Amino acid sequence: MSGLARAAIVSEARRWIATPYRHQASLIHIGCDCLGLVRGVWRALVGPEPEEAPPYSPDWAEAEGEESLALAAHRHFSFVEREGFRSGDVLLFRFKAHLPAQHLGIATSSTHMVHAHGGACVAEAPIGAWRKRLVGAFAFPGVTD
Repeated sequence: MSGLARAAIVSEARRWIATPYRHQASLIHIGCDCLGLVRGVWRALVGPEPEEAPPYSPDWAEAEGEESLALAAHRHFSFVEREGFRSGDVLLFRFKAHLPAQHLGIATSSTHMVHAHGGACVAEAPIGAWRKRLVGAFAFPGVTD
């Protein structure tokens, strides 16, 4: 895959806005969680998902203690220095410093992202306080500048 425009990623992520939060789901306008949002954007723009997401509980990061989300991001996306992320990049966050990263968003600018957060619909929101929790950024395969 080549020639994936950042504007197309942002546009697709914004199509998911108002999708209800549903743990482990990945269906636009029906339900998704943060991983489901990224999976859905991948399917729309890149093609079939590169691997099936395993079942996971809401507290999977605390229970497993493994950086499984970060490892998957490294397998399928291109690493970007977290200070240098751009619109269309996937952002990886840690809720607490001692826990594995377990939240994702898609940057729409240097200050905003689209993300799915428990108890709320998919929304575009300021990165703001999330920035201190940012642990990594990743570009979709074939992204162009």
